[in-house]
Amino acid sequence: MLPLHPRSQLHTITDGHVITVQIPYCHTPSEDMGDETSPMLLQSKLRDLLDRRRTNSTLRNLTLPVLDQTDFSSNDFLSLSTSPELKSSYLQELQRTSLPLGSGGSRLLDGNSIYAEQLEQEIACFHGAESGLLFNSGFDANAGFFASVPQPGDVIVYDELVHASVHDGMRLSRAAKVVAFEHNSVSALKQVLLGLLTEQDGVREGRCNVFVALESIYSMDGDVCPLKQMVEVVEEVLGHERGYIVMDEAHSTGVLGPEGRGLVCELGLEKRIFARLHTFGKALAANGGKLFLSTSEAQYKC
Repeated sequence: MLPLHPRSQLHTITDGHVITVQIPYCHTPSEDMGDETSPMLLQSKLRDLLDRRRTNSTLRNLTLPVLDQTDFSSNDFLSLSTSPELKSSYLQELQRTSLPLGSGGSRLLDGNSIYAEQLEQEIACFHGAESGLLFNSGFDANAGFFASVPQPGDVIVYDELVHASVHDGMRLSRAAKVVAFEHNSVSALKQVLLGLLTEQDGVREGRCNVFVALESIYSMDGDVCPLKQMVEVVEEVLGHERGYIVMDEAHSTGVLGPEGRGLVCELGLEKRIFARLHTFGKALAANGGKLFLSTSEAQYKC
C-alpha cells in the first residue's frame, strides 16, 4: 500500500454529504535526487488544489459536535432528531411491519412495495396533491425532475438563488434554454417571460413550455418567495397551458403552512403549482424526499 502524503485528503461536499478521497503519495528515486516533479500527475494536481484551498481558507474538514453547544447551522428546525417520542414511534413502526431491511433492488425491478405506495399516497393527501413519487433525497428529486420533464424546445426560468440540485438537473436537461432572473423580483420574472414570447417562436406559438423554478424559503438568505404574485405573473404572461411553476419546499417543510405543509398550502395554491418538492432530511429528521405531481407525471418519472 502506498503511503499517504501529509496533505492527502480531498474533501468535497454534495447535498450535505462529505466525501473524502485519500490521495496516495508515491516516493520515487527522482525525489531523492532533488527533482520535485511528481510522475503521478493526477495526485500532484489534487495536492495543488488542496494547497490552493488551504491558502484561500476554503478547505473543508469534518468536525464533531461539542457538548452543550448551540446549533445555528443544521436543518433540524424542529429538533425532531433528538425527540424520544419520534425515535420510539419509529422503532415501533419497524416492529409492526414485515418489510425487509433493504429493498433488494430498484422499485422498477423488484424493490417496490405496497407500503411505499401507501406512504406516497398518504403524504400526497396530506399536502393536497393528486399523487407523488418518493426519492432517495430532495437533491435527487430536483435533479431528476429537471433532467427528465422539460422536453426539447422547452425553456427553464429560475430564480438566481435556487439550489445547486436544480442547476445539476438543468445541466442534464433537454430544454432549449435556461434563463435566470433577479432573486425574488416579480418584475424581473415578468420581464424575462415577456422576452421569451418575443424571442422564442415555440413559446409564442404555444408549442413549447416554460418551467419556472422557485424556492419557498431560500436556504442561504432565509427569505420567503413572493409566490402568489409570481403565480399571477406566470398565468398572466403565459397562461395555464404554457407556464409551469416548480416549487422547492425543502426549507418550508414543517415550518410554514397548516401543520407544516409548506408555503403552497399556506397560500392555498395547490391547484396552481405544477410540481412541489418536500424533503424529509431537514425539519422531519428523516431521509428522502417527495415530489408531488399528477398521476401521469409520476408515471413518466418512474
